[in-house]
Amino acid sequence: MTAVKIILLALAALLIAAIAVGLWVHSRDRAQADRVWVALEGARATDPPRYDPAMVDGLPEVAQRYFARAIAPGTPLHRVVRLEMAGSFIMNGNAMPMRARQILAPPAQGFVWRADIGAGLMRFGGSDGYYHAGARAQSWTKFWLHGLIPLARIGGTGDHARAAATRMMLEAIWAPASLLPQFGAEWTQTSADSAEIRFADAPVPEPMQITFDSEGNPLEVWAMRWTDANPEKTYRLQPFGGRMLEMTRHQGFLIPRRVELGNMWGTPDYVPFFIATITGAEF
Repeated sequence: MTAVKIILLALAALLIAAIAVGLWVHSRDRAQADRVWVALEGARATDPPRYDPAMVDGLPEVAQRYFARAIAPGTPLHRVVRLEMAGSFIMNGNAMPMRARQILAPPAQGFVWRADIGAGLMRFGGSDGYYHAGARAQSWTKFWLHGLIPLARIGGTGDHARAAATRMMLEAIWAPASLLPQFGAEWTQTSADSAEIRFADAPVPEPMQITFDSEGNPLEVWAMRWTDANPEKTYRLQPFGGRMLEMTRHQGFLIPRRVELGNMWGTPDYVPFFIATITGAEF
């Protein structure tokens, strides 16, 4: 056997080994998302209380305006929601098609977002997640090109978990029952059409900020988020949020149907990177 053949065989063996390792690691990433998804499914109440408008007596006017629109009387107050969505994910100015499904639990518990992004040779998929169980939180961002090449595998740090927890808090807008005072949400009206919400058991101190129209529909949602999405790649507090472009009703709840979200909300540097339409919601 010539030296060239030996080298080619060695390279082929290394390639096969790399693919095998990649498939194994990718399967572990999928299994982690599966486990958390199932755990959050288990957090869904089987017989929750039903909404009574008297539950929001005493809240600031803007909160009462919102709940008069957001939850129909008699609606079972489920706080776990499964979402399906389609839209665009924007990276470096390039908009890529995106389809995803998500499970979202109350702000102190967790979420899993599973997405397929891009097309053709640049199609990649994976998940973002956060899960708080006991005294320890886990979070991750793990995406793979065609299930073989890791594009992002980060998480497992306090910085990442804090950033993920803020995202989870903001997305409570898709589960209006989580915003009720009976479940630990504390409302403070900050202007005629805006409020901030703090959650008694949320893992982040920064409040959620919401702006409403005259009827009580949410228009904007944002918070100061601990993130390294900046040129210096340094973790710091930055405004993150976006606009609710259209609302829809599912099972007695009014939730955003079309949204855009991005970093540096409310500043000249704001550029949305996530534009989505909710195609399905199940409480």
